[in-house]
Amino acid sequence: MNDKLVFLGLLYFVQGIPYGLQSSLLPVYLRGAGHSLTRIGFTKILYFPWVLKVLWAPLVDRVGTKRRWLVGTVSGLALACLSSAALAPEAHIWGVAGTLLAMNTLASVQDIAVDGAAVGLLKGRGELGLGNTAQVVGYKAGSVFAGGGLLAVIDVAGWSWMFMLLTFVYAGVALFVWGAPVLDDETLRSQQADGRKGAQGTEAVRPWKVWRKLMAVPGTSWTILYVLTYKLGEQGAVTMFPLFLLDHHMTARELGFWNGVIAMGFSICGSSLGGLLLAQFSIGALMRRVFMLRTISMVFQSSLLTILEPSPLMKGMAVLSMSVQHFLGGLITTLTFTTMMHCTQRAEESIQATHYSFLATLEVLGKLMFSALAGVVVDWFGFQVAFLFFLTLSAGTALHVWTATFTGALREHQLKEQPKS
Repeated sequence: MNDKLVFLGLLYFVQGIPYGLQSSLLPVYLRGAGHSLTRIGFTKILYFPWVLKVLWAPLVDRVGTKRRWLVGTVSGLALACLSSAALAPEAHIWGVAGTLLAMNTLASVQDIAVDGAAVGLLKGRGELGLGNTAQVVGYKAGSVFAGGGLLAVIDVAGWSWMFMLLTFVYAGVALFVWGAPVLDDETLRSQQADGRKGAQGTEAVRPWKVWRKLMAVPGTSWTILYVLTYKLGEQGAVTMFPLFLLDHHMTARELGFWNGVIAMGFSICGSSLGGLLLAQFSIGALMRRVFMLRTISMVFQSSLLTILEPSPLMKGMAVLSMSVQHFLGGLITTLTFTTMMHCTQRAEESIQATHYSFLATLEVLGKLMFSALAGVVVDWFGFQVAFLFFLTLSAGTALHVWTATFTGALREHQLKEQPKS
């Protein structure tokens, strides 16, 4: 199990690097250069490859091995970082955007392969909880390393040296995956599956049949609605509150440390705690309580928007609100991805990577669409009105989860959480 956790955690770590670069570095850089919140929100389009990944997920499921896909994509990420090291963001902003788009594309393909490997490697509720903790913690650690860390030290280290470091990180992980023993069984299964295909003849893949199989998996309909909506209010607050602080209370370097490192550290702690709690308590009871706590924390954060004068007390309360919000958000993310993987493990093995990628794509789509529009809402109505809207969405999601645990939707996940024998 330790080998599985190290393997998954490391791959999700390098997968989180593009997100950290774009979510922590790019908004602060653009805001400091005088760009509007609307324009900053529209940079979320660089995440678009994550929305499209469900289209090529069947290819990753059926062609080659997970090891080859992982080595190829991680190596491609190393080359993308090497290219970005030769660019200056002040003079080549479109080149930097193109590099981030390429990194998001490669990371989205890597995500399909590593999720497929995780579904096959993790067995039983105990391993699922720990494995999804490794997933969320690894991804967020990569985001902190590349986003908050880069923003905090970029004035000292420089853009080129930071991307050269990322190049060496990706190259080292590619070598590690090439020799990772945890994928030996996966390679054998792939060879056996290829032999069966050769004996039975090649059957054309009909997309509508794949989609029908996906929707027939028990619990899929409820999970789709949940992953599309569970982050809406939180995503708006997490995206816009640091920019409010940049306008009124904090410098870019302070935000890089407090929001990019400290608050994300709390997010990692929340994700880690989620895996431990899943081994002790039912997922329904945990989700009810955590979603209510998140709504309360958003009430506190929204109240801080009325304090415009900079002061040490305001900075302290702002850091506290960001830390609590990220802690609860990290806990919720672990619970969510565990719920998704429970659902996927009830699908037949030939479509599991595609099924999980489908759910993960909708999860990203829900966050991406709203975070792209959050800047427009703030520019039109102001921070105070926008945060009341975010709070209303968060309260609605909490009510949805609370109702689902008593009407049977989430209880169905708990009763059927063990994979098919």
